[in-house]
Amino acid sequence: MEQIINIDRMEHAVTLFGSFDQNIKLIEDEFSVRVHARDSELKVAGEAENVLKATKVIDSLLTLINKGEQLSDQNIRYCISLVNEGSTDKIESITGDCICITSKGKPIKPKTLGQKRYCKAIENNTITIAIGPAGTGKTYLAVAQAVTAFRAKDVNRIILTRPAVEAGEKLGFLPGDMQSKVDPYLRPLYDALFDMLGAETYQKYLERGNIEVAPLAYMRGRTLDESFIILDEAQNTTNEQMKMFLTRLGANSKMVITGDITQIDLPHGTRSGLKDAVRILKNIKDIECLSFSEKDVVRHKLVQDIIKAYDKAYEKSREVKKNDK
Repeated sequence: MEQIINIDRMEHAVTLFGSFDQNIKLIEDEFSVRVHARDSELKVAGEAENVLKATKVIDSLLTLINKGEQLSDQNIRYCISLVNEGSTDKIESITGDCICITSKGKPIKPKTLGQKRYCKAIENNTITIAIGPAGTGKTYLAVAQAVTAFRAKDVNRIILTRPAVEAGEKLGFLPGDMQSKVDPYLRPLYDALFDMLGAETYQKYLERGNIEVAPLAYMRGRTLDESFIILDEAQNTTNEQMKMFLTRLGANSKMVITGDITQIDLPHGTRSGLKDAVRILKNIKDIECLSFSEKDVVRHKLVQDIIKAYDKAYEKSREVKKNDK
């Protein structure tokens, strides 16, 4: 079967094909089709069902290009996954408003439906709890939202915190003073802020007290007014720590809590405060709990494959344990 697709503008065809035709090769490999360009036409050839799917992907990518989106390996694969699921109608809604501009002028936008839902949840709720695997942009997008709120003067401070849980290392054995001991735990938060603000602006706001990056223990006994507060790696909080954190919420503040319940580093037998928070708070108005899946991973494709492989292994292990009983 053959299908013809008309392209109005030559620069759109150039963007669609990508450097060394790498974008089109992704589609050809996925659906076992051949795509040929001639003048303003694309010809897609192969088995009927595959040609229809490949055509839908190409049409979707042209829609993204028309909306000014840059094509990448990630959003092409995401379009392919939506077409394979029969969710073609959702592709146009991937295009989102810019949340924030980085210090280097790069626009930050949600790249998946899950990320878009997450950004909307943060905008519409006082507390947002997000659970999902590595690489889904939980922390990065939350920091982008915090910087946007700070620039708009909706809040006076950005507070980023993590529980300093030892994952195989004891804090006491690490070299340096207390700050240098906890810095490795907070590094991903520093990195996100550097990206948004630039190191110089970050340092200026840090000295003024507009930005605070600190271990969770430092939050005890405080009331955080007019602040955008992000608790990262929340799966490593205990119930007591989570309750302590949530009750720091002050007037005109917003909280975002993120974590991955498959990466709990708490001592054996200690319940994760994140798991219990989702269960206890899920029906309270102005608090939204949501989950990301491996489809929302925006890192290298291998990260998705790794997450799927581990999920499959864990599922198999659970089945074996169930059968042994």
